[in-house]
Amino acid sequence: MKQALALPAVIRDALRADEAQLPVRVLKTIARQENSSEVLVKLIQLTVVSIWGALYLVSPKTDVGTQFSPVPFALAGYMVLNIIGLMWALKRGLPNWVVYFSIFIDIAMLMVLIWSFHIQYEQPPSFYLKAPTLLYIFIFIALRALRFQARFVIAAGLSAAVGWILLTLYVVVSNPKDTMITRNYVDYMTSNSVLVGAEVDKIISILLVTIIIALALKRANSLLVQSVTEQTAAQDLSRFFDDSVAEQIRSADHVVRSGEGIRREAAILFVDIRGFTPLAAQLDASEVLAILSAYEKRIVPIIQRNGGTIDKFLGDGIMATFGAVTESSTHAADAIRAIDEIMVEVETWRQVPELQRIDPCSVNASVAAGPVVFGALGGENRLEYTAIGAAVNLAAKLEKHNKTVRSRALTDRATWQRAAEQGYAPANRPPVVNMPVAAVGDNLDLVVLYAA
Repeated sequence: MKQALALPAVIRDALRADEAQLPVRVLKTIARQENSSEVLVKLIQLTVVSIWGALYLVSPKTDVGTQFSPVPFALAGYMVLNIIGLMWALKRGLPNWVVYFSIFIDIAMLMVLIWSFHIQYEQPPSFYLKAPTLLYIFIFIALRALRFQARFVIAAGLSAAVGWILLTLYVVVSNPKDTMITRNYVDYMTSNSVLVGAEVDKIISILLVTIIIALALKRANSLLVQSVTEQTAAQDLSRFFDDSVAEQIRSADHVVRSGEGIRREAAILFVDIRGFTPLAAQLDASEVLAILSAYEKRIVPIIQRNGGTIDKFLGDGIMATFGAVTESSTHAADAIRAIDEIMVEVETWRQVPELQRIDPCSVNASVAAGPVVFGALGGENRLEYTAIGAAVNLAAKLEKHNKTVRSRALTDRATWQRAAEQGYAPANRPPVVNMPVAAVGDNLDLVVLYAA
């Protein structure tokens, strides 16, 4: 019973329209791929007609002495039409009616060419029914599969079937006194007789091939729509994730689950605008967002350029990791180099209209290095990739401690020494102060990277 119910479901799934409820931007992406496919179709058609032309030129002519030879004219006309179609497709894409017209021309030209054989070789009309040229019809049907649109394959198949029916009827009615119909297969194979069953077989073969390709294409189109939809969604989501995190999600061997993580040696960087909260309270929401947007557009590229990954935005604060997502042997050095660039960058903000309200000295930063656990946290339906560990907590506390030390950027001695071991060479040796840090416990040797 379940199998009986499953079959209609499979057929319904194969035939349903997948694009009806898609967003416009997804439909535009699919349309661009369709246009590219039509260009490919035209190139293949030109290649095929070129091969046919070359074969016609080098092969011995079987129509020597006949007065009617339409093949070169048909090939030339077909090539001209396809060149026009290719130029149109490259310029702005072909509308559907042009594609249908192209299909009609393909089939009509082939059928007229086959029909002309009995005139060309001065034989009765039944002569052309045995022409192997009919096999080219399957090339034209298969060619339409490149568009991932079953309707074009169906149009080609139906046109071919109707064309062959008309050619067969022409043979039967062209001479009322002798329809040339036979029921003897040997007679059919050795003469110009017509075996109706053989012609019906050809028509059925054309229709079955069309149906099979159309069904396969419908399934392929479903996968195309799903792929484009997921690709568009991934591109949209990548704007909310750092590139390295998005790549890790895409390349995961299995679905990411909460609680999965890895332990890494990493550096954690915090950047914050001191005093931004009271400033934001005096501004319109649009002004606040304009400031934050301009601020992040300038800070984020610096972090990424030095090998950092944006972990999260915390209002006017930014948390970044170095060596957590992708293992790095220079994580501490890279993080401090990023701070150096940030401190140079903020001095240029007086020339940026959106950032003129921000005092460069109010942009604070801190970095701490050590072992962290990087992975996914949250519930099954809402996950977040982040880093946790003592280095994260210390970096957050050092950023707040800038106010106490009256500094703009801080790190601890252990991180500083690690950065030096990793190749960081400062222009000047920064001062070191030993003092307690809130909620840390023992006194720490703090390296003042930039004083206020």
